[in-house]
Amino acid sequence: MRYRTRVTAPATALISAATALTVGSVAHAAPAASSPGAETLGDPVFPSLGNDGYRVSAYTLDFAYDATTKLVTATAALEIRTTQALSRFSLDALGLDITSVRVAGRGADFEQVGEKLRVTPVRSLPDQCGATVVVAYTADPRRSLAHTAWVATPDGFAICPQPDSAHTVFPCNDHPQDKAAFTFRITVPSGLRGVASGLLVSTEALTDGRTAYTYRSREPMATELVQITVGDYVVKDRQGPGGLPLRDVVPTARASALEPALSLTSGQISWIEQRLGAFPFETYGLLPCNSDAANAFDFTGLETQTLTLYKPNFLLQDESKIGSHMMHELVHSYFGNSVSPATWADLWLNEGHADFYGLLYRYERGWTDSLGLTTMEARMKDTYARGDQWRKTSGPVASPNATNLFDSQRYLGGVLVLYALRQLIGEAAFGSVERAFLDRYRNSAASTENYVTVASEVSGQDLSGFLRDWLYGTKTPRMPGHPDWTVTPAPASLVAPRGRTNGHYHDNSATL
Repeated sequence: MRYRTRVTAPATALISAATALTVGSVAHAAPAASSPGAETLGDPVFPSLGNDGYRVSAYTLDFAYDATTKLVTATAALEIRTTQALSRFSLDALGLDITSVRVAGRGADFEQVGEKLRVTPVRSLPDQCGATVVVAYTADPRRSLAHTAWVATPDGFAICPQPDSAHTVFPCNDHPQDKAAFTFRITVPSGLRGVASGLLVSTEALTDGRTAYTYRSREPMATELVQITVGDYVVKDRQGPGGLPLRDVVPTARASALEPALSLTSGQISWIEQRLGAFPFETYGLLPCNSDAANAFDFTGLETQTLTLYKPNFLLQDESKIGSHMMHELVHSYFGNSVSPATWADLWLNEGHADFYGLLYRYERGWTDSLGLTTMEARMKDTYARGDQWRKTSGPVASPNATNLFDSQRYLGGVLVLYALRQLIGEAAFGSVERAFLDRYRNSAASTENYVTVASEVSGQDLSGFLRDWLYGTKTPRMPGHPDWTVTPAPASLVAPRGRTNGHYHDNSATL
């Protein structure tokens, strides 16, 4: 649907306050050289994502949930800084009923075209200009879209924005390259709770019986990692290692039954901190989806920042069934969240590392995996044998497309690359590479090439050829230290499987 309008209606008080923080002046006309910003950040997997005419430093999202209509009334305020003189710019947006757009406090023309919200301010914005953009809209979590982040539940919703669906929840520059600060205000009726990524900073009882909860992220966040949820929840607070606040958001009806799983988190954080350093965020916790639908979404867990979303009832199982996957999601706080992928082709950095440490955690405890194996070496030998088959059906590890992005090649295939690197340079040097990479790119985004560079610098040897063969080669290289390992030839009849259904991706983690 395409439409164009001009509006001047005021935003809510919260967003008006944000508007007052506009940086820089837009009162004077920009040079005649201004032009529309590019409606892409050039991602090789999702080329339509993102917008290159500006960067976002902060989002303020104000959501009000109506339990009767099941609709969300919202405003989104974006603090942007232009990267060129802009006569027009766009935000990523899909399935949102936009009612008004304001730029620097003034009503702006806008139109929705495909998955872009094009905005034409009253005056062009100069290069390196700071401005506040406020969008008012409504959304229906139950709306059917080609892809959506909304997970509707009987008493509210949760969201699963990865990889390309945050803009079905709020207008944004929807790419992990453009991380920003977030503030959330969630207003809900009596009996429900609103929760979001970050720490709770205020709770306000409103005169109409509703309650407004405000959360703020301490660290910048990619749009695909945002979590906003409403439901009949109890919030369980406890202390983790070093006094780290742990916060689980649990459906009230499952609170007691979930306690054995929730109690595992503190020990898991201690284990990973010994290998990757101090936990990078202000809090951590789990959000078991408040739904009885086994097919609420197509994955098991999603690493939304500081609050991992889980499939209904998954965490009700025995520790040996869930522990390694809990570690997988926890590791994403380091690889994927603290250090985000520079492009979606770099996803193996997220999933390969999460599976690598999740499997180490499993085998250290003697838990048998889905293949009946009990050691990392045995699992890697089995994976190595499949290498050429996966390279044929899913491409090289670091060369995915939108269909095979979440295939096993990005998970176990990524683990195999890390295992080969550790075999070559030794366990101590490998650990140093991991920490150096995380330290260098904390709170930003990093590419595969960045990892190769750090590995070469820290190990003291040029690993570019070695790692590029493993990451981009069409044939599986020889495994260091295991000259006897062999690769099963890929049958000519192999066909690439489809990895996406109903707008979400299957979870191919080997730690399940």
